[in-house]
Amino acid sequence: MNRPSYYKYPALFSPDGDGWTVRFPDLDNCFTSADSVEEAIVEAQAVLEDCMYFREKQKDDIPQPTPIENIFPEEEGFVQAVVAVMPPVRRAWSRKAVKKTLTIPAWMEEELRKREDINISSILQEALKERLDIKEPVSF
Repeated sequence: MNRPSYYKYPALFSPDGDGWTVRFPDLDNCFTSADSVEEAIVEAQAVLEDCMYFREKQKDDIPQPTPIENIFPEEEGFVQAVVAVMPPVRRAWSRKAVKKTLTIPAWMEEELRKREDINISSILQEALKERLDIKEPVSF
């Protein structure tokens, strides 16, 4: 599947009394809020990146963005295009740690308690890469 390197969607910025809310009319459940316009712009990009990443991951439909000139803000609000640059987002999510339950013999746990220089997660990751004959992905 050939995924785009970026997505660009119009966002509606609206004052909410204490700050600003941001929503993407084309994307259900893609919204955020912040105390200032500047923070809202940063948060809008972050939430768009995450929304698009999970839409890709779950193979959800990715709608075409509505032309920005067809989006009308509420009074005192504004519309702005927000861009989600996806390669670094995909790379970051692929490197997120996932918690796994591990069972080891009690005698091994006793030995591990004696050693502060041992990182079990690191050892397990290296052993799995070797056993599966795989390498860490460089990028997506």
